Amino acid sequence: MIKKNIMKNGKEKLPENWDIATIDDISTVILGQSPSSSSYNFDRKGLPFFQGKAEFGAFYPKVKKWCTAPKKIAKKNDILISVRAPVGPTNLSPSECCIGRGLAAIRPYEGILYKYLLYFLRSIESNIESQGTGTTFKAISGAILKSVPISLAPTYEQKRIVTEIEKQFSRLDEAINTFKRMKINLKQYKASVLKAAVEGKLTEEWRKANPDIEPVDILLERISLERRKKWEKAELTKMKARGKMPKGDKWKKKYKEPSKPDLENLPGIPDSWLWVKLESVTEIKGGITKDSKRKVESPKELPYLRVANVQRGYLDLGKIKHIAVPSKRVPDVLLEKGDILFNEGGDRDKLGRGWIWEGQIDQCTYQNHVFRARLYLDGMNGKWFSWFGNTFGQQYFMAKGKQTTNLASINKTMLSAFPVPLPPIDEQSQLIKKIDKDFSVIDKIDEEIDNNLKRSEHLRQSILKKAFSGKLVKAIPGEETAKTLLERIQRQRTKEKAQKPSTKKGKRIMTLKNTYIALDEVDDDHLSKILTKDNVVIDPKSLWQKSELTIDDFYAQLKLEVEGKLIEETPEKLLKLIA
Repeated sequence: MIKKNIMKNGKEKLPENWDIATIDDISTVILGQSPSSSSYNFDRKGLPFFQGKAEFGAFYPKVKKWCTAPKKIAKKNDILISVRAPVGPTNLSPSECCIGRGLAAIRPYEGILYKYLLYFLRSIESNIESQGTGTTFKAISGAILKSVPISLAPTYEQKRIVTEIEKQFSRLDEAINTFKRMKINLKQYKASVLKAAVEGKLTEEWRKANPDIEPVDILLERISLERRKKWEKAELTKMKARGKMPKGDKWKKKYKEPSKPDLENLPGIPDSWLWVKLESVTEIKGGITKDSKRKVESPKELPYLRVANVQRGYLDLGKIKHIAVPSKRVPDVLLEKGDILFNEGGDRDKLGRGWIWEGQIDQCTYQNHVFRARLYLDGMNGKWFSWFGNTFGQQYFMAKGKQTTNLASINKTMLSAFPVPLPPIDEQSQLIKKIDKDFSVIDKIDEEIDNNLKRSEHLRQSILKKAFSGKLVKAIPGEETAKTLLERIQRQRTKEKAQKPSTKKGKRIMTLKNTYIALDEVDDDHLSKILTKDNVVIDPKSLWQKSELTIDDFYAQLKLEVEGKLIEETPEKLLKLIA
């Protein structure tokens, strides 16, 4: 339990004027309850309505909808805590608002600063998260939330602690923002390196010093020869499979030379380079179609790349799935080292993103939403074409992509026609060396920035840990102690309880035959108390009749107490307390 964890390492290390209390000791907890969906609106009518973590910001949630018939209301600066998947994140209520079942509002008593409590809860968020229960999604009950222990400082010390936390966080945030700006600058520098490379400026001096290299038109002739050879070999294989071998060379006339690309809107390149279509220099193929219903003859399980694996400028191989491939097709669908990968579909700005396959996984294939482009000529490096596709190519793919309701896509024809700059092969090698060298330096700096960002988050937690162990600010002798503060809060609670009407005589729901207690008037362990009092194992119907709740409210409350591990169902479908 959270209480045990903190009590074990908490009170004995706290200053003498501090104390340990629970959330229930120092605040009122309001569990959210979702109103009727008919009261939701986007027209700013009623109160802002918050349902869970999805609306949270750094401190305040973003209003996405409103509610005209709220059931549970939080007040301004109440602490909003997510109690359902995920459990633990916090925000502050920006104003009076309606809260759904995914949230609870914590309203501190006088003498407890809301920001002190907010920062404390953030310091133990992972502990609170670990208390979540449930199979479908994790949730925390009101009873467990109320029992969360708080390291409590005296009121005036709370103020000094909050001031010091925010002072140190402000400096930390400045450093973090500086690191983030540096990352943006590094990204821009990478783009400028590639721009200089594509425009020929990166190798301008090298070209002057090496005028006698193989001209690009000769290179293209060699590529075209290899392209034709591979086409002829593939055609002969097809004809052989059909049992119809050709007589003479007439069939070779079917070969189509790729046309020249459209040069409109393309960046300028050196005169010694050429623009060509991607299909001129690579063989392009789609991958294996994933279909759970298809029957595969003599299947072989292969690892395969999905769209999620093929990122812009790198491959994410953390999660690799497998697919059954007919054994006879395996040689045709395996990736080879140097293959260039392009994504076929997804969000419009992600079309065509990709990188180079470097043989990281043995016998790996790829799905049909990924294209592979294989260079015809040995000695060329696909990095050059992938870099171009990931930068200048984005505009081409976004313009050519076809949009459906949710996704955009490119087809093989569009990718084949993609215009790419072709430098002489010797210059390609120089370009890749220079780009790799610059990128290596940039990546090392970027990695160090990421490490600093991680250290910054660790430092943030360290500041909070120091704050709530009494080591961030000094105590001032003579101030009211936390024990005195708790006694004052207890007197206030007792007074309020005496003035509050009894639940049994409070708000009730009237029907034609019965009077029921409203759900927001019962305790979090309402049904558990009934089982404790009667000391029985009971069927749901009997427990409902004893609960004085409507049938819908009964099952809502039962679900809450089962998820909170207060009640469990036996194999005989009876209900009992969890010991």
